[in-house]
Parts: sequence; C-alpha cells; structure tokens
Amino acid sequence: MKANSQRVKGKNFRPLHGKPLYRWILDALLALDEIDEVVINTDARAILAESGLVEGGRVRIRDRKPHLCGDTVSMNLILADDIAAVPAETYLMTHTTNPMLRAETIRDALGRYREGVASGGADSLFTVNKIQTRFYRADASPVNHDPDNLIQTQDLEPWFEENSNLYIFSRDSFAGSNARIGRKPLLHEMSKMEAVDIDTPEDWAIAEAVAATRDSWREAV
Repeated sequence: MKANSQRVKGKNFRPLHGKPLYRWILDALLALDEIDEVVINTDARAILAESGLVEGGRVRIRDRKPHLCGDTVSMNLILADDIAAVPAETYLMTHTTNPMLRAETIRDALGRYREGVASGGADSLFTVNKIQTRFYRADASPVNHDPDNLIQTQDLEPWFEENSNLYIFSRDSFAGSNARIGRKPLLHEMSKMEAVDIDTPEDWAIAEAVAATRDSWREAV
C-alpha cells in the first residue's frame, strides 16, 4: 500500500462511498476465518495510524524497504521480501485498489486453489475477466474473428484478461517462477462489477457507482 499514487492522489486512503479505500479489501479479508493473518506492506504506516489502523490482532504492518519504494518497482520483488519474512503454507495477494472483491469470491478461489494443488493440476491461481468481443490491431486488421463471416460475439473464442484482483500461490510456486503466477496456474473468473480496479480518475468514478449499487449486483453474482 503506497502513500502516494500517480494518477489518483492519495487514493488508498481517500473515502470511497463512506469509508477509506483500503478498508474495503481489508474488511473482506478479515471476514474470512481461512485467512490467518493480513500483512500490509507499506510506506504509509503513519497515514494508516491517522486513519485508525494500527498493527494488532490479525493485522501485521511491514514497513516497505526504501529500495522497494517507487512506482516502477516490480510487485514480485515486494512479494519476495514478504515471503522471506513471513513463513506460510499459502500466500494470497490482493490490492487496496480492488474494493469490490467479495469475501465469498476469495473463499471460492481458495477452495479451487487447494483442490488444484491436491490433484497436482495447479500450483497457483489468479483472477480474470472473461471477454468475448471482436479485437483489432492498430492497423485495423482483425485479431480473433473474420469480418466477412460475422458470428455472435458469444460464440467467439473466449479470451481472459488478468484483472489484478487476486493471486494465490505457495512459497515453492513463487520460487519456481519468481512471480506470483506459477508454472501451472488456474484462471478464476470474476464478475466485471466485482473486478473493478482503480488506476485512474475514471476508474474511481466507476467504483463509486458500483459501490452505490453493490447490494443489487451482489444478489445477482
């Protein structure tokens, strides 16, 4: 959790529909008995304290090392530092910028991950958006369809977009790929309403609208 952000200033601590942005994902994680500890890697311990969050209970705050601060540092380097300091059987990584991610989705993903590991079919999991639409290159040439033979978009081959909401992996998986996505990952589909990721002011406006209607769309998911 960074103190500063490039495109939406102070977004991690800015109120979203009644509570600080970081609180949305933290509350979802703490609602799950399956999660033993929530580790917050941050350069903003003082800002968190000002908003009422201090270390204790199931929350651990790790001060981000100076060489890992900045907008261009790979998240995999930050994760490597956390893994070295926090022994665990399973690691689950998410972002403050995913406020609509539900506890139920996290629980389902954990279940799929454990089944995949137990069967030997998977070593990690990440969440995706399923997309079935017509793509074009910059020169207007088609990527995944034939313009002369239009078919319904729902009949096109599905593509899957990594949505940066959730990653689950083990120490061994991370060591094998040096990344949060292992060599045999599972793709876990999410609702687009739930998969909001705040990067820009436009994303923030979308998140506000989704949060305002969350009761109605949660029933449909």
